[in-house]
Amino acid sequence: MPGFRFGKHPPKVDYRTLRFASYVTSQLAAPPVSFNVLTRVYKNLKTTDPAKLFPMDGNDTLGDCTIAALAHAVTAYRGLVGTKKVVMAQADVTKLYMHLTGGVDSGLNELDVLNYWRQNAVDGDEIMSFVSISPKNHAHVQLAIQLFGGVYLGFQVQQNCQQEFADHKPWTPGPLTTDGHAVLAVAYDATGVTVLTWGNTQQATWAWWDECVDEAYAILPAEAKNAAFAPGFDLAQLQTDLSGVAS
Repeated sequence: MPGFRFGKHPPKVDYRTLRFASYVTSQLAAPPVSFNVLTRVYKNLKTTDPAKLFPMDGNDTLGDCTIAALAHAVTAYRGLVGTKKVVMAQADVTKLYMHLTGGVDSGLNELDVLNYWRQNAVDGDEIMSFVSISPKNHAHVQLAIQLFGGVYLGFQVQQNCQQEFADHKPWTPGPLTTDGHAVLAVAYDATGVTVLTWGNTQQATWAWWDECVDEAYAILPAEAKNAAFAPGFDLAQLQTDLSGVAS
């Protein structure tokens, strides 16, 4: 099907990657039954058009989904605090993609993308770090969406992925292909999650999540330094741990 590309490599395991579960304290309230990051983003940015805020970013012709999802995270973080400069230019998205691939359309590994972002500002935006989330722990996935403005995730693509997107139907489990895709999850409820991809929002069931998602990360933007940003999340301990992690 034309117009949709993939490009996420299989998950890379690195023992140095910090884990979300290590920083969830007893002070942290359980996640609400449903939550949508875009409610605040749309209100602050005065638009409800996902195509304007989270465009295709070249992912119709290039396998740059890992960078497109990163750009969507940048927009979400900016929208949450009402920053005027919002959407990363597509030219900058594809330029970064080609920089990290060495100039070939080869796709990328999510962990490599996140490690690059941890060490380099992207479109002027820095992050403090990122932590991995066990995809099977739905409560932690929900907490991360609520607390940190989304979950950067990767999944093994099911055969019906593109057709369900084109038909505006939720993603459901199906036979898996050899492709991988990166998206940003920005909402959840009892039925599943909502992600950003290909210039639009896309719903997906929790059954799809459990079948297809093979990696998930909470990204900590600079705004997380504010004590009110994520009450109950042990940010001080995380900062201590970060000092002992090799670059």
